[in-house]
Amino acid sequence: MGELIQERLKAFIQDVWKTEQFARPTQVQESAIPLILEGKDVIAESPTGTGKTLAYLLPVLNQIDPEKKAIQAVVLASSQELVMQILQEIQKWSHGSNIRTASFIGGANVKRQLEKLKKHPHIIAGTPGRLYELIKQKKIKMHEVKTIVLDEGDQLLTYEHLPTVQNIIRSALAERQVLLFSATLSAYVEKEAKELMRDPAVVRIEKDETIAAGMVEHIYFSAEKREKLKLLEKVTRLPDVKALVFIKDIGNLTVASEKLAFAGIETVSLHSDLNKDKRKNALKDFRNGKVNMLLATDVAARGLDIKGVTHVVHLDFPKDLEQYVHRSGRTGRFGADGTVISLVTAREERELKKYGRELGIEVVRKVFFKGEIVSPEDRR
Repeated sequence: MGELIQERLKAFIQDVWKTEQFARPTQVQESAIPLILEGKDVIAESPTGTGKTLAYLLPVLNQIDPEKKAIQAVVLASSQELVMQILQEIQKWSHGSNIRTASFIGGANVKRQLEKLKKHPHIIAGTPGRLYELIKQKKIKMHEVKTIVLDEGDQLLTYEHLPTVQNIIRSALAERQVLLFSATLSAYVEKEAKELMRDPAVVRIEKDETIAAGMVEHIYFSAEKREKLKLLEKVTRLPDVKALVFIKDIGNLTVASEKLAFAGIETVSLHSDLNKDKRKNALKDFRNGKVNMLLATDVAARGLDIKGVTHVVHLDFPKDLEQYVHRSGRTGRFGADGTVISLVTAREERELKKYGRELGIEVVRKVFFKGEIVSPEDRR
């Protein structure tokens, strides 16, 4: 941990840092942690996989008083998976501190969630709808909440969620601190965020040089739309593959899942219509390697950190360059190598090559030959 930052964080955080054998902080952590410790409101934009969660979590945990029984910090996230992931990080980094935590998500048992409140958590993570419901019922008391974090803030300040998020923020202390972290930040989100804050510091990290990115190969296969699933079957049979497949909507995802199952290929799915347990089990089976392919919609996969993804597959072509970058950033993380595969029609191929030029990367055409990925000229 950067010397100056380290001196300002409590011993229990430093202990976990040593146990986790982290090297130096990432750029977003070096920039944001001191600002948050000073009590400033912060808007931070930093790419997927650059350590944004710890950039807000460590200073927020540092400011919690475990002697008090009140909720002191609230982390809002747009998906149930992201809430559960944040909860695990809070539990890991608050080890040995007596800081209590709890999560509140839509679709979960309300009675059980109320039981959690009786244990007086200090920091809570949740989805906006459920949290606001509990605030209105006066079950969650916000009068001592000093810090509110919007994780993947561009998802939370959409037209649909914005009024709820505004109400949650207004229910906290007048002297509250508001933090927003996101991989992408539109002018609209930045404007809305600033209206919820007092003179925020803006941190923008375009590319984090401190993270050893693995070698990521960008390749594509040409195919008619109806042939794409046949190619996907071949991807599942590659040795040691752990593939995350992006599909644009739930309808397409369901069809793909059924057709692959019919071909004897087991996959797991992640989309917003699945209940909490099914989503949890899907992620568990994919993370532990029981299943080597996860089919996901863009919304459901936001903010998820899944280690060891060897291949990202664009089954449905991304809607824009930003989505291509977002999806592709799920592989080649923290020094591991990875492959990004686009399955494209002739029209999509032209668009993909344009993306390659804009990103300054070479996107190479490949074919399958005897179950292996080869260059077209190597088929012999």
